Amino acid sequence: MFQPTQTLTVENAESLLAQGLQAIAQGQNEIDLAQLTKVDSAGVATLLAWRRAAQAGKKPLQFVNLPANLRSLAELYGVAELLQAA
Repeated sequence: MFQPTQTLTVENAESLLAQGLQAIAQGQNEIDLAQLTKVDSAGVATLLAWRRAAQAGKKPLQFVNLPANLRSLAELYGVAELLQAA
């Protein structure tokens, strides 16, 4: 299980994107977001990129423990359903 910590913002999105893609490539199928306390639109984009990578590789991917601020952003951008289990 891949678990980004504390922030997923424009400042660290590129680094966390790479880490998450590596985790997905290694077969991890769950990303636990419980420790995220700060997220912005770059964070939402990062999650969507992880979802696309998993789908391209025909791998399951589940986001768990989405914090309220992340859910709110995803709803605002109309992509909340893409962050549900698939």
